[in-house]
Amino acid sequence: MSLKWLLILPIFVWVAYLSLFTVDAAEFVYLTQFGRRVAVFDGADSQQAGLHLKWPWPIQAVQRLDRRLQTFELPEGEFLTRDRLGNTIDKTVTIDAYVCWRIDGSSGADLFVRTVGSIDSAQQILGQRVGSELGAAVAEMELDDLISTDPKRVEQQREKLRERLLNAGTPSLQESARTEYGIEVVDIRIRRMNHPQAVREAIFERIRSERAKKAADYLSEGEKLAADIRSKAEREVLQIKADAEARALELRGAADAEADRIRNETQREDPRFYAFLKKLEDYQRILGDNKSMLLLSTHRELFDLLYEPPTVESKTAKPAK
Repeated sequence: MSLKWLLILPIFVWVAYLSLFTVDAAEFVYLTQFGRRVAVFDGADSQQAGLHLKWPWPIQAVQRLDRRLQTFELPEGEFLTRDRLGNTIDKTVTIDAYVCWRIDGSSGADLFVRTVGSIDSAQQILGQRVGSELGAAVAEMELDDLISTDPKRVEQQREKLRERLLNAGTPSLQESARTEYGIEVVDIRIRRMNHPQAVREAIFERIRSERAKKAADYLSEGEKLAADIRSKAEREVLQIKADAEARALELRGAADAEADRIRNETQREDPRFYAFLKKLEDYQRILGDNKSMLLLSTHRELFDLLYEPPTVESKTAKPAK
């Protein structure tokens, strides 16, 4: 090979290297000629992906843009929530959020290059817009909407916050980002919320004080309920006792009446024998006391029945002939 070809071959290879470019499936390729757009190649399109030919630099140049989903975190910021009572010490929260976005197709890639130019610039612009809208949205929410023991409420309120950040306003963030910068804002999410470090100790002390007060209220309420239960139980006991005593009086009255009826029937059947039994009861009452001594004559009327007890006539006995 002559010296001439040895000199031309490297130049040819270098020119071919500058004239060929590839389009990957994960990117857009923005082709310009002397700074003006010539074409935008979308790697997701099978007809546009692959190897392409261009004029060597500086006549034509390519700029590669990642077409995949991009994610970046917003700087941690302090936001004041809405407080109807004016106790702002525990109404300020620090919020960590992140934004998901991507270039909105081939037409969006053209607008993106002309207005934004790079991924870092796009994230800076979106960060400012989202941060401003996030502060305005949080200012209209209460702290319990964001930090609460009720996970369902927090989930619902965060979803409303997400919808507002994406779609609220005229135009909305999604619409303005697409029309002004060629960016599709896919999602905005809250990663973490907390109170600022400077006021956490005061907030914890206040929480402890409120919990102690709540415990005292519960204790007082429990004592009141216990007193009410005891009072109700005592009233029920008195009522039951009164009902029982009334029933007992009723039963005693019925028993006494039945006893009187039996005695009356017995007395009618044999008056002398009934009188004899009553005399025996009197003897038992008088003589049953061991502490007293009575000296009585046996000729007194009290002892007549001892000498002449009554005879019991059989009802079935037949009269003598």
